[in-house]
Amino acid sequence: MTHLEEAVHSVFVAARAAGVGDVVAGRLAEAGLPLVGRPGAGVVVVAVGRTVGEALAARPFTCRCGRCRLVVVADSVEAGEVLRAVRAGALALLESTADPARLAAAVRAAARGEGRLPHAVLLALLDRPAPPPPAVLSPLTARQTAVLELVAEGHGNAAIARALSCSAHTVKNVIYDLMARLQVRNRSHAVARAVRAGLI
Repeated sequence: MTHLEEAVHSVFVAARAAGVGDVVAGRLAEAGLPLVGRPGAGVVVVAVGRTVGEALAARPFTCRCGRCRLVVVADSVEAGEVLRAVRAGALALLESTADPARLAAAVRAAARGEGRLPHAVLLALLDRPAPPPPAVLSPLTARQTAVLELVAEGHGNAAIARALSCSAHTVKNVIYDLMARLQVRNRSHAVARAVRAGLI
């Protein structure tokens, strides 16, 4: 078992409609991730629905309070719902056609607190007319841009530190500053806001 696999203690699949989460649960089990019957400490919640809104409605109460690692899986991902999911605390957003390996990778990233938005989801954000920004965002520094571009590619702090020849602590500080500057709650939201603002 690798270090990344050890990061996932267990997974809880939440779905409102009967049978909707069964296929996703089966793929997660096929990927070797342990499934549990209820959310709790150390549990990644995978909310499943036909739409992003339906998946978010299936979240347990702890997720609605922002106290869980949340992955959203939906049959269709509409551009207007992507930001809703990110604002609700989703660290990853996938279509229900995702294979076991992609689902497992998203869950493991969420267990580490890292966000993952697929390329198609980022394109959906770009296709949506941008609302007026709450404040004018000034250009990012070269280091902030480099870190955020690597975050957008799904790299963790250690991999970013190696790529930029700096410490993981430095990367963590840069990401903290970025989140404060962009006024976001997680890495996925930071990437989405930076893309829509033309910063990366």
